[in-house]
Amino acid sequence: MWSVVGHDWIVKTWQQSINQQRISHAYLLTGPAQIGKTTLAKCFAQALNCAGENKPCGECISCRKMAHGTHPDFRIIEGTGGAIKIDQIRMLQSEVALSAYESPWKVYVLRNMGQATAEAANCLLKTLEEPPGHVILVLTAVSNWALLPTIVSRCQLLALRPLSAEVVRQALLSRWHVAGEKADLVARLANGRMGWAVAAVEDGSLLEKRSRIVGQVMQMTTARHFEQMSYAEQLSAQRDDIQMVLNIWQTWWRDLLLIKMGMENLIVNLDRQAELKAQEVRYSVRQIAEFLTALLTTMQRLEQDVNPRLALEVLFLRLPS
Repeated sequence: MWSVVGHDWIVKTWQQSINQQRISHAYLLTGPAQIGKTTLAKCFAQALNCAGENKPCGECISCRKMAHGTHPDFRIIEGTGGAIKIDQIRMLQSEVALSAYESPWKVYVLRNMGQATAEAANCLLKTLEEPPGHVILVLTAVSNWALLPTIVSRCQLLALRPLSAEVVRQALLSRWHVAGEKADLVARLANGRMGWAVAAVEDGSLLEKRSRIVGQVMQMTTARHFEQMSYAEQLSAQRDDIQMVLNIWQTWWRDLLLIKMGMENLIVNLDRQAELKAQEVRYSVRQIAEFLTALLTTMQRLEQDVNPRLALEVLFLRLPS
């Protein structure tokens, strides 16, 4: 049984491929951080090498080793310091030349390949062009445009879509036994990302951090210009947090727009309704929509490795007053 929440069409696609023995040598999973890309890749590897009749069975030796992270034919490769380096790809190439140890397939998951160095990406092309028959590569990235077109063209692209808030809420209630009110809030805040929802209920500091960032959002809307530029400088130094912070900004301004348009029942920040209502009267629909567009543009530019401080300074100049 596939131990994933949602993404049924991808599960069905992979299950049919396994049943029909029509496996691609490389896949590219795209979607926001913590939406479930790595979890899906693990389940795929488990199903590929499962010895049971219903794959994955979860009970055979291969499935158990996969679940405990001790399977010799499965490995996750991720960047050190934020980016996969060429030495890691060279090590991968030396490993894939060897036969599988215990199972039919050797499966490698290359996480956040969109952030890999140019040298690493170009080096990986050699393996994608002439892949060993017993090896499957699963690349993950926020979006396919973050990778070289030549890499994308050699992979089967599977784009993960955000789950509905109700799917996330039901999973939190039934599988993680989260209380109803908290499940409602976390499901909305997750924005379709099951991985984030699970992390939030297992690590309370995530919700505390989100609360602090919401406070900063509100503070920056009335801050003076030099304070906004100072915040941009501080945030630009926290490269691992920038996208997460901007995601929270995006949910806040989206909520303002929803309230403005009479759709308060759809807001994400359920615990901040009073502050949202107090703030939305200050802006027009056009001002909110324009800043949301600026936010999205900034997030896309940051994925293209532009100067983060400059991108954030330009963004804050667009803050409506």
